[in-house]
This record gives sequence, structure tokens and C-alpha cells, in this order.
Amino acid sequence: MESFGSRLHRATGQRGPLCVGIDPHAALLAKWGLSDDVAGLERFAFTVVEALADRVAVLKPQSAFFERFGSRGIAVLESTIRQSREAGALVLLDVKRGDIGSTMAAYASAYLNPDSALCADAITVSPYLGVGSLRPAFDAAAEYGGGVFVLALTSNPEGASVQHAVGAGGRTVAQTVIDEISQVNVGAEPLGSVGLVVGATIGETGHDLSKVNGPLLAPGLGAQGGSPSDLRKIFGESLRNVLPSYSREVLGAGPDGASLQAAADRAAAACRAVIG
Repeated sequence: MESFGSRLHRATGQRGPLCVGIDPHAALLAKWGLSDDVAGLERFAFTVVEALADRVAVLKPQSAFFERFGSRGIAVLESTIRQSREAGALVLLDVKRGDIGSTMAAYASAYLNPDSALCADAITVSPYLGVGSLRPAFDAAAEYGGGVFVLALTSNPEGASVQHAVGAGGRTVAQTVIDEISQVNVGAEPLGSVGLVVGATIGETGHDLSKVNGPLLAPGLGAQGGSPSDLRKIFGESLRNVLPSYSREVLGAGPDGASLQAAADRAAAACRAVIG
């Protein structure tokens, strides 16, 4: 099976370096004139997929906004994943799971095994039970051609107290995560399938991302304060591997499909001008 890294490399080459979130939180549903219930959720998700799934490289549903409606919300998430992939977009499911042993293996099976109705192209995970605890997700990704994005340097202000903490060996926690993920991707061509999440608003932190050889998801662009020009100073020579991610900046243009497309096209053009 073709690796996620290869599929992502091709998708961004053909459609541009852009990931768009599908974040149907209550305030955005209200802005669109939709009810804060399963019907509103379904209309929101369907509108985004119909407008964007055949033109952007990656769509990123935030699982929590579907889960809050229970089993019916999960059914909408399943449909969103399926329809997005059928239209040609890669789906990065934002679940931020992180656990140990059989529990992590179950999460990996739920989201990366093609036999699951929730199977996506890639997922986000948290490494704070140790990067080694994520091995079941890495193994499932390798077996099924999936991808994994590991939280490393996030934009939320609370993150720095953990991620920038310095261990006994002199490396920060974040750099330790970065270095371990770099080992997972050694020798992968054209791009590894295990990536990192590095916020677009963190500024220069002194962390070395040059050996990751995997995709670098950069959320926080647009309405959250980050701009494509910030990517140069954050990622340096690793800029070519960056996957910029927009949510509110694009979604706020809805519910008109043409307006969503125009917003996504502007974001993609701005990112392509920086990344190439």
C-alpha cells in the first residue's frame, strides 16, 4: 500500500499546501444560521465537504465537535470522512489520542484500519505518556498506509510549561519528541508518514526540526493569528515539509460554497507563495 507520506506529497503538489479544518463548534454553527444539533452539524459538514473536498489537499475534522452529539454525531463524522476521501481529499482526523498498550492499539485500529468506518488517512496523537507508547499507532500506520501527527510545539500558552521543560540530558521535552520522531522517518522517500504538530504562532523557539523528514502540520493560521510569512522563521530549512492549516479563516466565509472556495483558494495561494 502506498504510504501516507507519498500520498500527501502528491496531493500538496497537485492541490497546493493546504489543510482546512472542519470545526463545527456552536459559535460557528450559529454564525452560519444553523441549529446547534445533529441537523446543523450534518448541514455544516456536508457544505464544507461539497465545497472543498475536490480542491484542497487535506481536510481535518475535529472529532470532539462531532462526538458531543453522541452516536448520531459519530455517524455524521463517519459520513464526512467517507465523502471527503471519495472526493479526493486526504482526511486528517484530529483526535489527539494518547494511551498505552492495548488501549492505544484499539485507538489505532479505530482510526487507521480500513475495516473501521472511522478510518482516516492520518490522525493526531499526544506523546505525553512517552513517544514509545505511540508505537501501536506507528505500526498501524505502516501496515495500512496511514499517517500519524505527534504533538510537539503547540500554540496554546499552557503548552510551553511542559514542552519547553528541560530534561536531565539538556534537551527540552519537545526536542526529545522531535528527535524520536526523526528516527521513525529515517530513509523514507519522498516523505515520512509520521509527522509533528508545530503551531504557526509559536515564533522562533530554537528547536531543531531539520531531521524530521516527515510532514509538519502548522495550525493556527488566519483567524488565530498566524500568517504564512511566520512559517519561514519557525521552520527554516524544513519549510518544504510544512502543511499549513486554516480553520476559522476559511470556515468563517460560509455557508456559501463559492465563498468557502474563494477563501480556501486565497489561503492556498498565500501558502504556496511562501512554501513553493
